[in-house]
Amino acid sequence: MKHRLLQSASGRNRHARSVLLALLLAPLALAATMPARAMDVEKLETFPRTNLQIRTRDSAEWFNAWVADTPAREQQGLMFLHWLAPDQGMLFPQDPPRVMSMWMKNTLIPLDMLFIDARGRIVYIKADATPQSEAIITDPTPVRAVLELAGGEAARRNIRVGDTVRHALFGSAPAGPVRQ
Repeated sequence: MKHRLLQSASGRNRHARSVLLALLLAPLALAATMPARAMDVEKLETFPRTNLQIRTRDSAEWFNAWVADTPAREQQGLMFLHWLAPDQGMLFPQDPPRVMSMWMKNTLIPLDMLFIDARGRIVYIKADATPQSEAIITDPTPVRAVLELAGGEAARRNIRVGDTVRHALFGSAPAGPVRQ
């Protein structure tokens, strides 16, 4: 009888070790199934912010934008964001100007992408880019920046190719609302 109790205790220990091992390995298994960028996403609150104005034919539209000022921030962009306010966006500055290629991998909401030349003129708009698409979005014109806005925002505000973006990046600092 004593021998049987020892075996039973040994079996319980094996089971307890198996459960403990499974609990310890579960986070690693979950991490392996997550998108690679989800594990090291920088909080948007740490990105620099800036204000800019888009002068349309009819109005002056104001936006407060995060600035993707490093390669890591540029790669992250607005990935994993579930909502974007109508007056917010992300600015991707380039120095020197170059042909930009963007995509929507791991981006959960549609975005409008405004490609802006060195003079601040919008040269191309990709409206309502498809969430989570790996299709490359580009224009052959070298640009100084791309501005991402909530999907449909360019149409709602009547922003078109040829409109001008006022910001220090383009040699024109707008005077107007400042928000942090």
